[in-house]
Amino acid sequence: MRDASTWGGISTALAMLSVAVVALLTINHLIRRSLAAPRVAESGVPDGLPWRQVAFSSVRGKTLFGWFIPAGECAPALAILHGWGGNAEMMLPLAKPLHAAGYALLFFDARSHGRSDGDTFASLPRFAEDLAHAVDWLRAQVDVDACRVGVIGHSVGAAAALLLASQRQDLVAAVTLAAFADPAAIMRRWLKARRIPYWPLGAYILYYVQHVIGHRFADIAPCHTIRAASCPVLLVHGTDDETVPVSEAQEIFARRRDERVRLLLIPGSHDQYGEMERHFETVIDFLDAATRPFADRHGEGFSPPTTGDAR
Repeated sequence: MRDASTWGGISTALAMLSVAVVALLTINHLIRRSLAAPRVAESGVPDGLPWRQVAFSSVRGKTLFGWFIPAGECAPALAILHGWGGNAEMMLPLAKPLHAAGYALLFFDARSHGRSDGDTFASLPRFAEDLAHAVDWLRAQVDVDACRVGVIGHSVGAAAALLLASQRQDLVAAVTLAAFADPAAIMRRWLKARRIPYWPLGAYILYYVQHVIGHRFADIAPCHTIRAASCPVLLVHGTDDETVPVSEAQEIFARRRDERVRLLLIPGSHDQYGEMERHFETVIDFLDAATRPFADRHGEGFSPPTTGDAR
């Protein structure tokens, strides 16, 4: 039989273990809460365009909110995705010039954003899952050419666009706005801004986030997925971006597999592109070249645009 001191030691150990477990669960809860995306609902609509409100399903039985803007029979189409804490309305400055160029458009909210259903957490892979369902929804529309569907994304949405382009072969084009090169670098900047030391707490936070989302940062990083992108890609980045330095766009570009990837640097910050209108011609030229009907492109290589500052 164990003496009283032995039972006392076991009780102390169990108490310490209980405290450690509670502390760890508390830390995990705080990490999730601090990294949760803010939800901002739309207050406007795509005025001046023939839009209609739509809802479509994503994974886990969740429903996504969106606006569909048709562009006539057999039109090429684009699924357009906002960034972290954004919503469909924030991407509407792209609507009129793209629609005028002949593109059907689907602006939508990712899970836990805007007016879409919530989920247990938001993440880059989940943004990509939602974007995949947006593409599938577009391909099912009778007035969309299912063979000419592309994607546009901003920030996390841009990283999701590259992840999706690396996963499926049926996209004709991807345009990224302010894409970051590596989620780990973004997380390290987040830690630094909050004065959280990397060892040991910061390292644990990075480990825990990767565990929760079910993916290693290195595997979903745009500087990695760009090499597997199956379609032409245009990387657009503001030269005054302080959230994601322009060097990250250059890093992604440097990792490209071939010349179908283009880089367009324009004046502007992470969320505001002061001279975007002046460069829309370059973006549309890129999309037009990528989305021409296959019959028109048969026997030809993809010819990237040469206008503007695209490289």
